[in-house]
Amino acid sequence: MSKKLSFLALTTAAIFLIADPALAGPGGKIASAAFETVWGKIILAVLFVVFMPLIVSVLWREKVAERRARKDLRFMSTYSPNFEWLRVQGRAVECFYRVHSGWGTEDLSDTSGWMTDWYWQNQQLAHLDRWQKAGLQNICNVKKITNIKPLLFVHRNQGAEHEDSMVVISISATMQDYLQDRRTGKIVEGSKRYKDVETVWSFTLEDGQWKVAAIEESSMSLAYAKLVKELPDIETTASMSPRARR
Repeated sequence: MSKKLSFLALTTAAIFLIADPALAGPGGKIASAAFETVWGKIILAVLFVVFMPLIVSVLWREKVAERRARKDLRFMSTYSPNFEWLRVQGRAVECFYRVHSGWGTEDLSDTSGWMTDWYWQNQQLAHLDRWQKAGLQNICNVKKITNIKPLLFVHRNQGAEHEDSMVVISISATMQDYLQDRRTGKIVEGSKRYKDVETVWSFTLEDGQWKVAAIEESSMSLAYAKLVKELPDIETTASMSPRARR
């Protein structure tokens, strides 16, 4: 079962289980281990069948959003190479690995240039420093990225060079993510098993570079997909561009 389908069923099951997720991993959320048991997998399969219509609807909305984002990026790439999807994707992948590397060493100082100032401070102070004081350590290892797709693209012209434009990207990866007691090594949340994890990354264009502005759970992907219908035609935003096409 794909990560997206599993998550949708997992979200529904959480309503019945009433489980509070622990904070860990970049963005503050740890990969859940709730459905790794035999009974957990059975429950997941049953929920998948029951909520199939809803799942199909969600997947369709996200596919429509992806097509719109790719189309708008392609149009804006005629104004600036910063909007070429391969370039955006490459930057997102590099940010993904750099942030996780910094997270694993509990030091995000080398990632400051890859994140907005506010979000960098938020991650270091709100999560890493707090866990260190609590005697907790997050173990986060990425094996490989399995899927990456745009969900939303918002073109803006704050000042010049398309500053503050935003792109929201869904990134799925096979990774290990758990929280352990620093002294005993006992796992507090998650498991050592590698699993497929999807997160939603928002990037903002600052000084000609895409920087991480937020990292959220995969449950946010549908919310972003729904925003597509509120976007103006990309041509109307481009007409206000301070520079002509390249």
